[in-house]
Amino acid sequence: MTLKDRIGVDAGTTRLEDAVQWAIDNEFFFLDFNADAGPNHMDSWSVERAREIRNMCESNGISIGLHTLSAVNVAEFSPYVSRGVESYMRASVDLANQLGCSWAVVHAGYHFSGDVPERKKASLDRLVRICKYGADTGQRILLENLNYEPEKAEIHYLAHTVEEIRLYFNAIPLEQLGWAFTANHSHLVPEGVDGFIDAFGIERIGEVRLADNNGDYEVHLIPGEGTLDFSNLFTRLETAGYRGHYSMAYGSDEQRIESRNSLSTLV
Repeated sequence: MTLKDRIGVDAGTTRLEDAVQWAIDNEFFFLDFNADAGPNHMDSWSVERAREIRNMCESNGISIGLHTLSAVNVAEFSPYVSRGVESYMRASVDLANQLGCSWAVVHAGYHFSGDVPERKKASLDRLVRICKYGADTGQRILLENLNYEPEKAEIHYLAHTVEEIRLYFNAIPLEQLGWAFTANHSHLVPEGVDGFIDAFGIERIGEVRLADNNGDYEVHLIPGEGTLDFSNLFTRLETAGYRGHYSMAYGSDEQRIESRNSLSTLV
């Protein structure tokens, strides 16, 4: 595949049948989607509908991945709620398998500053279990490095720095946990793109997520509107031998088509 062919899109909650048809019409081969709300709601998938999606994707060489919701606190430890989070994640893996997904993106949750050790333990313990479940059922789990929140924010995402990501990668085998490397999130912390690639290389990367930002706070801008060096990002990854896919998480359909053309010329 050419670099252009390996750049896909995050369709969010767009009806998956429509998103796949758009991908077919515009020759995109990689697609992320969410199943928490709207027409892709987790409970809306009949056997027939799932079969239709699998057939559409297989007939057109399209790979899809389920992106779980970062608002669900994987680091939850409260009674009853904690069991709900566990059920949500297992159901996400089950749906990903039902739809023939090639990957499922998960998160490490968040804390409220005063309960960091407890949240980290709950997060790691849960991801150990979910990654084992994914491996046992044939689903590839990818952990996304999430975004920095301002110091005075009440909540902060776990796994947004190299140090925090390393906690999970050291505890969970490569065969059970890959990495959804979100370049724009790495741009918000001192390590930056280069620091994350220096620390972890490309071996675990199952997806590279793309958007631009100003380096100060979370916002999904079109490449060139912010300060992230996309030429450096692509050069570092491609020269290191990365041959997986990229996912554009910004813009309108027209802007993504134009952006893919521009990004594919950077290496």
